[in-house]
Amino acid sequence: MNTLRKILILGGLLACSSAIAADMAKVDGGSYRPLYLKKDTPMINVKPYQIDKYPVTNAEFAEFIRKHPQWKKGKVSSKQAEPSYLEHWVQNGSNNFTPKPAELKHPVTNVSWFAANAYCTAQGKRLPTIDEWEFAAQASNTQINGTAEPGFNRTILDWYADGGRSGLRNIGQSKPNYWGIYDMHGMIWEWTEDFNSSQLNSSNSDSQMFCSGASVGASDPTNYAAFMRFGIRTSLQAKYALKNLGFRCAAK
Repeated sequence: MNTLRKILILGGLLACSSAIAADMAKVDGGSYRPLYLKKDTPMINVKPYQIDKYPVTNAEFAEFIRKHPQWKKGKVSSKQAEPSYLEHWVQNGSNNFTPKPAELKHPVTNVSWFAANAYCTAQGKRLPTIDEWEFAAQASNTQINGTAEPGFNRTILDWYADGGRSGLRNIGQSKPNYWGIYDMHGMIWEWTEDFNSSQLNSSNSDSQMFCSGASVGASDPTNYAAFMRFGIRTSLQAKYALKNLGFRCAAK
C-alpha cells in the first residue's frame, strides 16, 4: 500500500471518528453502587466511555433501514422482533413503512434489542452496558451524582407514573445533564447491551430485589426510580418491541 493511500485511509478513519464523537458525550467514568448490592459491598467501577447525547430518532432509524433493508418491518424474523416492531410507522407503498413526518425527531420506539444492537453496530458503536447507562443517568444538570438532590427522583417517578399518556416529543427539548446528555429521563425506557444479565444469579444479588418491599435491604432504598429500571429490564426479552422503549449508542 503506497503512502498516499495510507494517508487517505487514515484521514477517512479520523473524519469518521470525529463525526461519531461530535454527537456523543464523553463520560470520564467513576464508581457507583448498583441497587442490587448491599451498602457494605464494593462499588462498581465504570471506565471512561462515550454515549450518544440523544436517543436515536425515527429519522435516523429510517436511514439505517434504507441502508440495511433486512431490518424493514415485515422482513425481520419473528425471533428478532415481535409483531409490534415499528407499528407506529405508516405504510408508504406496498412493502415500505416510514415514520410520520411530525415524528421524525421523536425517539424511535417499538424496536427490539436485536434491531437496536444492529443499528449501533452499523454506526461503529454498541449499546451501553447497564452500568454505563446507570452511571450517566444518575447525573443531574449540575452534579455527577444528583440522586440526593431534592426532587431529582421525584421528577423521574412522576414520569413513570404518567405511563406515557403525555406522548413523545422531539429530542433535546430538556436541559442536558452534567455530562451534556439529553433525555436520559422523562422520554422513553432504553435498551442496554446486557439488559437481562445474570444479576439475580450473582453472589452479590438479592433474589428478592424485584418483589414488593425488596428496597428495604438495598443500598439506597429511596431511589425507587432505579428500582423501576432494574425491574423492567429483567422482564424484557430481546425480541420485545414496546411503544415506550428505544435506545442510544455508546462507544469507548
